[in-house]
Amino acid sequence: MAKRENGTQYVICISNRGYRASLVVRRIYRMKPDPKAMKHGLLRVVDESGEDYLYPEKLFVTIALPRGAGRAFRAAS
Repeated sequence: MAKRENGTQYVICISNRGYRASLVVRRIYRMKPDPKAMKHGLLRVVDESGEDYLYPEKLFVTIALPRGAGRAFRAAS
């Protein structure tokens, strides 16, 4: 899983099946570490509401953002 130096991870949504009200395909989301959830195939993702929820891992692909983009995302959070 791609991880930046500060530990923040980002994922891109590749499917919102079953979660159309919460997730937007091709949108980048911040992921919070949750080892317990990952053992069950789930990711803790900060969605459109600004809250973090568990979603199936298969809906996302982990990405590494360029430094400037990562700083901008963290500043907006």
